[in-house]
Amino acid sequence: MSTRLRIVELAKGTAADISAVEQVMESAFDPRFGEAWNRSQLLGILGMPGVWLTLARVDGHVAGFALSRAIVDEAELLLLATAPAYRRRGVGSALVRSILTDARERGAIRVHLEVRAGNAAVDLYRSNGFAKCGERRGYYRGKAGEVYDAHSYSVALS
Repeated sequence: MSTRLRIVELAKGTAADISAVEQVMESAFDPRFGEAWNRSQLLGILGMPGVWLTLARVDGHVAGFALSRAIVDEAELLLLATAPAYRRRGVGSALVRSILTDARERGAIRVHLEVRAGNAAVDLYRSNGFAKCGERRGYYRGKAGEVYDAHSYSVALS
């Protein structure tokens, strides 16, 4: 049984943190699903208005991250990953709560996300108030050409 971490330090990330983000993605995302973004995609979106990167550090190590964007009064959680050694220890929950707070501060009244059907992260999102609101059949393509559905979730910020 894992132990909840006492201190998860959250901080704003920048383009200088992309290597650490890539390391977390490499360890966190199963390559057969093709969900990880590449360096070019990460750097490209970070330069767009309304996009922010949040890092979660434990004892100085990047344990997870979240990439989000806000447009007008809506926000979207684009990517969230926790390194396997830190899963089920409060890192993901800290990141989600931070994103909800940041989105609210940016004027969002709702936060959306899409997740591959069957992804264990659904429990994390549901425990933070997200509810399923849609489905896209065959949205994700795996490395070997497999097709996976995407489920859309959202939460209203009050």
